[in-house]
Amino acid sequence: MRRVRPGAASRGSAERALTSVAAGATYAGGTRAAGERDGTDERPETDEREGETVEAPRLWHVTLSVSGAEAPLKEVRRGLEQLAHDHPFLLTSRYAPDHAEIRYWEEARDLHDAAAVALRLWGEHRQSAQLPPWEIVGLEVIDRDTYHQRIAEGYGPLPATPVGVHPF
Repeated sequence: MRRVRPGAASRGSAERALTSVAAGATYAGGTRAAGERDGTDERPETDEREGETVEAPRLWHVTLSVSGAEAPLKEVRRGLEQLAHDHPFLLTSRYAPDHAEIRYWEEARDLHDAAAVALRLWGEHRQSAQLPPWEIVGLEVIDRDTYHQRIAEGYGPLPATPVGVHPF
């Protein structure tokens, strides 16, 4: 899934929103096994627009960690389930009374864009999903190839299974 911000809102704007749209044909064949190559060169795809080369979006695996004062487990779970329902791009969430971890795939031009969206996710949806007033305490953003390489080598973030919201 791809989320884009409608309009060109400034950094201080309170009207930022994330919108989900389909990934399109760019990732139609994106179901290769870990470590498997498709035979094309590894450079990102480019798109020619008005005489300039624009990098095509890539997939990034995001792990967002949040923490704060203890909250009732039922409320934490309900908030994370609401967030997952509102934004089906979320793969898995794990939670405890005072912290949570959210994993998902982000489609973005580069790491900076993927990280920027991830850093806004919790705050922008805190009210709509009734999430606890926790702060972001950790963020990891890695590209698709690095994610699959880590899994193939037996280290790094475990595959996001089972999908859904689960206690630690």
